[in-house]
Amino acid sequence: MKREGSSTVEADDSILVDPSFQAIKGKANYDDIHSETYSLASSIYRGVMENGRRYQTMREGEYWGPADDQHFEALEAGYLSQLVMDSESPNALFQSPVENPQNVLDIGTGRGTWAIDMADMFPSAMIRGVDLFPPPVDWMPPNCVLEVDDVLQEWTWRESFDFIHMSIMLGAFSTDEWERVYKQCYDNLTPGGWIEQFEGACHIMSDDGSLPEDSILASWGDNLIAASNKSGRPMGTLDTMREQIEKAGFIDVHEKVYKWPIGGWAKDPVLKEAGRLNSTMWKSGMEGWAMYLLTRYGTPKPWSKQEVQVLVAKARAEVKNPAHHIYILARRIWARKPTSEELAKESKVTSESTQSAQQPPHRTPTPVAESSIGSKSRSPSPERPTHATPPYLESSPELEKSSVTDGTSTRGSSPQKT
Repeated sequence: MKREGSSTVEADDSILVDPSFQAIKGKANYDDIHSETYSLASSIYRGVMENGRRYQTMREGEYWGPADDQHFEALEAGYLSQLVMDSESPNALFQSPVENPQNVLDIGTGRGTWAIDMADMFPSAMIRGVDLFPPPVDWMPPNCVLEVDDVLQEWTWRESFDFIHMSIMLGAFSTDEWERVYKQCYDNLTPGGWIEQFEGACHIMSDDGSLPEDSILASWGDNLIAASNKSGRPMGTLDTMREQIEKAGFIDVHEKVYKWPIGGWAKDPVLKEAGRLNSTMWKSGMEGWAMYLLTRYGTPKPWSKQEVQVLVAKARAEVKNPAHHIYILARRIWARKPTSEELAKESKVTSESTQSAQQPPHRTPTPVAESSIGSKSRSPSPERPTHATPPYLESSPELEKSSVTDGTSTRGSSPQKT
């Protein structure tokens, strides 16, 4: 029996019925309710098939990226390539000076690998990954949650985040939608929290002229950019994200630019390994990148599935050609939301400026004193804490001998678009 003052329930206790509770009159079709719920859940996992590729049902028809095994494999190779590129940094998972994050959000989590790695690295933190399609994972750490959600909708998470991460989100949103996403990030970060984003370019480059001007790869970026512009969701995120992040109110903005090789042609061992992985991403991912955009928004008219497949086959052959010393540019931006003290100070300055502007102008001429313009200097970048390196990077002594610079790589001349 239940003891008075206790919440413990014994096995022989009965559950009392609330007399004010009204039962549903007539026969309720609970099977229909279950069926509708099951159909909705299963449709999210099944996705929508188009031209032999599977796409998400949430915001159906709006995002170019497939949601199938081939695309996820490409994303995985690209993610590993990024880790290699930053393998000599104190922490390859991110560059922001985040010491002990407790609530982290990964937007566009894809397969969820970054979120899972973060959960392993920070076991006391809660890592949340969101995407339009359920991440295909069988297991994740207890402090990692992967969800299907649309970040364009109002965010309903109860707690603020101290770190928000995004990677390879080009073409995911329109310009106005990007502004909304960055505002949501700003509003849902704790004061002093960080945002970080990594993006790659579409245009393929070569420093030594090894990529012919009439090659498929030379015009690859132009084709995708033109189609994405017609779709209303441009793929030039690499060139616009810094300005939009600053516009959202973030400060202390830092930038790191990479030459990201495609293929193992680079002499530097870090770039060689990163290039091999990046080549895998391109060979596996090119059809998925092109199929949606070119069959819907191709120039001068939408392409057929067969035309895209022929283009991709020729492009893959050029990627495999060891004579092509090619790469793309990539950029990583990390920035901070002002602290509470900085926000209060800014609010005070704004208030004083407003009051000053409302005062009538002084009619007595004021002598003009000579002024001097001092040199401007940028504040030093805050030091980043050292974290453990992911285990799959620890076993490569060859990588430990190389170096990657902060800023545009010095291994090669200035990039020339081909």
